[in-house]
Amino acid sequence: MTDQTAFRAALLDAARPVPEGLTDGAGRPAGRRYAVYRNNVAVSLREALATGFPAVEKLIGPENFANLAGLYLRNAPPVSPLMMHYGEGFGDFIADFQPLAHIGYLADVARLEMALRRSYHAADAAPADAAILADLTEPQLMAARLTLAPWVEVLRSPWPVVSVYAFTLQPGAPKPQAVAEDALILRPEFDPAPHVLPQGGADFIEALQRGETFGAALTAAGEGFDLAQTLNLILANGAVTDIIPGDT
Repeated sequence: MTDQTAFRAALLDAARPVPEGLTDGAGRPAGRRYAVYRNNVAVSLREALATGFPAVEKLIGPENFANLAGLYLRNAPPVSPLMMHYGEGFGDFIADFQPLAHIGYLADVARLEMALRRSYHAADAAPADAAILADLTEPQLMAARLTLAPWVEVLRSPWPVVSVYAFTLQPGAPKPQAVAEDALILRPEFDPAPHVLPQGGADFIEALQRGETFGAALTAAGEGFDLAQTLNLILANGAVTDIIPGDT
């Protein structure tokens, strides 16, 4: 019987020989059939990556992307039968891939696209009544805990990652400026979208996600944080699913 490890390793690397012991229905060596199957698997995985990372593909071109995807799939075969999860480590792979080191923002664009996919497939959650916040006293607000929807994602980047993503895929989007951008991914209905957070916004959102109080999250955001902008953004997009007033 063919060893499963050898079968799988050869399946994703055309340079490896066909595993010994494989036969077709007539008992003959199954080299040709295995080669066809191997090619179909590789093509399917490359297509899955191209579908999941359209901005990365456009930034480096289809041919370069196909070569990059071929290297990635041999180094990181799927660990789940659910293809929506495939490519989780693609951004890290790109970051370590020296031939693309001159495109510094590319890895974060890949991470953003993966975060958008995670958000898309995350569970639904009904928004909380934002009016509850207006009825809280200041001590109650500072001690309150806000639960965010499962589809809320934060990506910190030293690059203008949201602007690069938009400029790459959206006709008429403005040219990115050389500034760092932290992304907040929201999904008010079906399609997630990235938003640029103000200074301190990522700290504020991540503190809420950790279950810290509103006051602690505000402290984490630091001086100069535009609370109104961030709070309006998450409330308007239905990202707050529960508001637990603090004790006074």
